[in-house]
Amino acid sequence: MNVVERAQAPTPKFFKVLRNIGIVVATIGGAILTAPVALPAAIVTVGGYLAVAGGVISAISQVTVDDKQLKKDAEGVNDE
Repeated sequence: MNVVERAQAPTPKFFKVLRNIGIVVATIGGAILTAPVALPAAIVTVGGYLAVAGGVISAISQVTVDDKQLKKDAEGVNDE
């Protein structure tokens, strides 16, 4: 399974929540980095770390695959 297939495969519920948290953390970090006011260097550094950490969390969570759901989809079984 290549990266594109993994990204398009079903994601477990826990990792969907974690992905959304990562997006929020990255957004907060980006907002701190692009703030129009002068901020102390420590806060800007923390903003950079938040942006990177949020991006990594989101990326890893997106490529996590729910094997059970993938097998059900392949067999044509639908829980709904």
